[in-house]
Amino acid sequence: MIKKCLFPAAGYGTRFLPATKATPKEMLPILTKPLIQYGVEEALSANIHTMAIVSGRGKRALEDHFDISYELEHQIKGGSKESLLNEIRTLITQCTFSYTRQVEMKGLGHAILTGETLIGNEPFAVVLADDLCYCEDQGVLEQMTKVYEKYQCSVVAIEEVPVDEMYKYGVIAGKLVDGSDDIYRVSDMVEKPDPKDAPSNLAIIGRYILTPDIFDILRATPPGKGGEIQITDALLEQAKKGKVIGYKFKGQRFDCGSVDGFVEATNWFYDKM
Repeated sequence: MIKKCLFPAAGYGTRFLPATKATPKEMLPILTKPLIQYGVEEALSANIHTMAIVSGRGKRALEDHFDISYELEHQIKGGSKESLLNEIRTLITQCTFSYTRQVEMKGLGHAILTGETLIGNEPFAVVLADDLCYCEDQGVLEQMTKVYEKYQCSVVAIEEVPVDEMYKYGVIAGKLVDGSDDIYRVSDMVEKPDPKDAPSNLAIIGRYILTPDIFDILRATPPGKGGEIQITDALLEQAKKGKVIGYKFKGQRFDCGSVDGFVEATNWFYDKM
């Protein structure tokens, strides 16, 4: 039922300067694959074949990565390194990629609203590529699509975070539903709270399934914390109507937007080789 996945990818990646001065942070590699490729593979494993990417200035490498490089393919054709392109060839063959630009950096909510022209009037997934998720049995997005099929409303991926890290996230309040130990009906959420103001220790990470009414809500959402249009504020409007589910996903998640998380992910995936 979810056919499109939106990738907000216009941010500057300032925590990785100078590496990201001319290279998109989404193209930083964990071993031999860039972060955004892991995200696209996760979407494809959830049977999503249309990838919508919100990019910005200096992000041409994203488009080039999901395209055929005739010179490179000619150079390695028939050699031992040709097989190294098999994974990206599969993505290029099985997926459709479309792009639009976020001209001004006004927050994640604004980036998602910018992607409306690529999504249209249908539910869609959102992946933040610098949140790298791994689950051997079933990808996080695939897990979330099953939750969406049951509840037919927006779904956010959540996990428990330490108190001293709550200021980095949107944090939810909610109640477990249907006798589950991992599905919450969200009643409230706070963007980057002080620990004393946090409604729980359950934080939203970079995986969402959103219903299309989110676009109209975002259009009416004033700038919030940091002067940005926050997706948390828009989701709160849905939550007030009981239309947001928090899903405590199964799997491992790495915050590759930070140097520590990036190194942790690199070491973890290397040990799995």
